[in-house]
Formats: sequence, structure tokens, C-alpha cells
Amino acid sequence: MVHDFKTEQEAFWAGEFGDKYISRNSEKELFAAKISLWSKILQKGETIENCLEFGPNIGMNLKALGILFPHMDMYGVEINKNAAEECGKLERTTVYNESILEFSSEKKFDLVFTCGVLIHINPDELVSVYDKMYQFSRKYIVICEYYNPSPVEIPYRGNKGKLFKRDFSGELMDRFRNLKLVDYGFLYHRDNHFPMDDLTWFLLEKSDER
Repeated sequence: MVHDFKTEQEAFWAGEFGDKYISRNSEKELFAAKISLWSKILQKGETIENCLEFGPNIGMNLKALGILFPHMDMYGVEINKNAAEECGKLERTTVYNESILEFSSEKKFDLVFTCGVLIHINPDELVSVYDKMYQFSRKYIVICEYYNPSPVEIPYRGNKGKLFKRDFSGELMDRFRNLKLVDYGFLYHRDNHFPMDDLTWFLLEKSDER
């Protein structure tokens, strides 16, 4: 059965390209870097009992969080069927094999986050994703993406219309005034110990007043 996705970006990641991405997302060095990353991101946060990741692929972020927080319940929304099946093998992890744009839940989570996912969302659908991240978050939101002060599209592995950089965190805070910036940092591809893509991360916290 062929899924009639709303955007070309969804079909891109649900299909063959998304399948090939799985092998590039499973290196041991990357897992070590993920543990280092999340230990930094959440060091200023309070207790987190569960989390929801939009676009976990095979679950490298969730696996790292599971090591750091052994009692955390983890959830993911993954559009690629093969990646979702692999991610679902992680302990204490529930994965929904569907598009972020279609996902809905009555449950709220202490932490909702993306890591290298918003950059691949159709810009016309970003507001919908922002609203979902805010709606499903009980306490924290983490944005870990390519940053640019203004929206820009760049080629992605020879493909057009598949990667967009902008100030995702700033746009989210402008949309929801009760989101407070707690911490932020930068990852560098030439880091001596834990190199990753040149991503910028932001830890946002919800206050009671909107």
C-alpha cells in the first residue's frame, strides 16, 4: 500500500533514502557522541521521567538517554518503517510508525525534542510541528538542529528541497511566550573527542503563564 503523504519530504524519508540513512546512523562513535551531547543538554534540567522524540530513526538519541536515565520511558514518532522497527527494540521504548504531521496524542511528556529533523520538514508545515512540540511537552523542549539567523535552503546529498536551516528555537519562543531559554550550545565536527555535525542545541522550559 502506497501512503499518500502530504509533503514530498515525508515521502523522501519514508522511502529508499530513509532506508539507506539507517546504516549511516548506527556508528559506535556516534553513539558515544550522543551520550556526551545529552549529558550536556540536560545537566541544568530537573527530573525527567519520560520523553518523546520526533524522528528518532533507529533510536540513537533514545538509546543514549536510556543509558543516562535508566528509568525513563521513551517514545518516538518515526516515519520510516524499517527504522521504526529497529528503534522499537530498545528497552522502555514505544515507537509510532507515522508522520509527525499526522501524529496525535492525549499524553504529555516531560521532554519533547528533535535532533536533525526540523531541518527536513517542509517549511510550510513548521508551525504545525511547533504546535505539536509545545502541546505534547509538559516541561521541556529541546531543539538540536542546523542554525541560521534567517531561513535558507541548502542542497542535501544532491537533493533539492530537503534541507532548510533557520532559527527554529527563536521561532518557537516567539510563538509561545511562556517558553524560557535555559541553556544552549554548539557541536563541532572537529571536536577532539566527540565529533558530530555542526548542530546548535537549545533547552527550553515551559512556565505556567503563556
